[in-house]
Amino acid sequence: MGKDLSSDLFDRLGLNRPGSAGSGPMLTARSPIDGSTLGQVSTTTPGDLERIISAAADAFVTWRSVPAPVRGEFVRRVGQKLRERKSDLARLVTAEAGKITQEALGEVQEMIDIADYAVGLSRQLYGLTIASERPGHRMMEQWHPLGPVGVISAFNFPVAVWAWNAMIAWVCGDPVIWKPSEKTPLCAVACQSIVAETLAETPGVPPGISSLVIGDASIGEALAASKTLPLISATGSTRMGRAVAQTVAGRLGRTLLELGGNNAMIVAPSADLELAARAIVFAAAGTAGQRCTTLRRLIVHQSIKPELLKRLETVYGRLKIGDPRQPGVLVGPLIDEAAFQSMQHALHAACQQGGRVITGCQRLTEGVPAGGVYVRPTLVEISAHAPILQEETFAPILYVIDYDTLERAIAIHNGVPQGLSSAIMTSDVREAEQFLSPAGSDCGIANVNIGTSGAEIGGAFGGEKQTGGGRESGSDAWKAYMRRATNTINYSTDLPLAQGISFDT
Repeated sequence: MGKDLSSDLFDRLGLNRPGSAGSGPMLTARSPIDGSTLGQVSTTTPGDLERIISAAADAFVTWRSVPAPVRGEFVRRVGQKLRERKSDLARLVTAEAGKITQEALGEVQEMIDIADYAVGLSRQLYGLTIASERPGHRMMEQWHPLGPVGVISAFNFPVAVWAWNAMIAWVCGDPVIWKPSEKTPLCAVACQSIVAETLAETPGVPPGISSLVIGDASIGEALAASKTLPLISATGSTRMGRAVAQTVAGRLGRTLLELGGNNAMIVAPSADLELAARAIVFAAAGTAGQRCTTLRRLIVHQSIKPELLKRLETVYGRLKIGDPRQPGVLVGPLIDEAAFQSMQHALHAACQQGGRVITGCQRLTEGVPAGGVYVRPTLVEISAHAPILQEETFAPILYVIDYDTLERAIAIHNGVPQGLSSAIMTSDVREAEQFLSPAGSDCGIANVNIGTSGAEIGGAFGGEKQTGGGRESGSDAWKAYMRRATNTINYSTDLPLAQGISFDT
């Protein structure tokens, strides 16, 4: 295990229990901080997966009939254990995903928050009463549990995204089968251990409501292909999401997709530049540029571009990069060498397309742990027509583009295939409202005077276009995990037909 992870911590998080996910070969978990081995977990074989899916289907038969507030009580207990293990779990997230301590703590807090949200939701799974055109009739809408849900998550949020899905799915009456990234399996084992503890202490809850499967893409493909799973929720690249969508659509199942971001911010002439600079740096450099909501394109009015770039260069120059466990460090490592190579490929393409590196792009070897991949966040000045702007690179590269009119800025903003998160920095209410209007941002998230990252769990999270169209977390995102039934009740002694049809026999 890594030097920062003691045997006691492994015990507290249940990481020493054998057979956590199956009977397949062992998968070695390594830390992006220094490349050290953190531990090993067993992988899931096709036979294991078949048994797990069958157990989830059996659990659904029981779980769907448990009253929703009772299901909410189970989620409350899970949330309480997360509170008790917050520090331990955050240390594991830092070690396995490379997040700085504050961001790791924030991610675990998201899990706690969504548990609280789901508990309240368990008493608010409302349907509508609908006016009937027929006398003596009432129409109503009910929402019923859907079935076992497959959740496929990515390395960059190794625990929160699962929680967004699981807590909501459980109160909706659905078991969850989770396939985490192969890069962060220990985080998943720790979460499943917490759930297993709660199950052992909660009589009447079928163990099959929560399962973990670990393996390569073939396990995700098998989940997507399973006719027993009516919903697959998948977070990751657009390429992965497209494959999942095609497989699930082939069996007429449902998908909830959270895919590529390529997010942009418009900085208008009236913007508070100090506020803008702070928002930009966190959104662009936080998590070493490895968030789906990371700011990747900065669209700045030409009149303020020189001043804003000067501010950003200054802040970028003093960003503390290194071991994310150390106080004061703001940017940790990339997840692996492949991420660095993707970053270099994108920067090379940007320069070939007329881009100019303003600051950053160096790989750091001094003052950082050996064995990790550390880079300096990069600013690149570039034309709005550069093809590289159409791609999302999961690294801390921020492309800076200028504009002259707001209409042009919005056109640049929307002129990419992705549509997750967006922002405008302005003190002009008309500009803000135009950005939020039907003719403004085409993203699922549109912010004013805050950055593109750091979404709250109360709002529905997700995006449009190649981002996949899915919504997780708050608002009415719960409806994705349920099936709708429209009921008509005749409480009269007559049988009038809809649309005034006469059918006398």
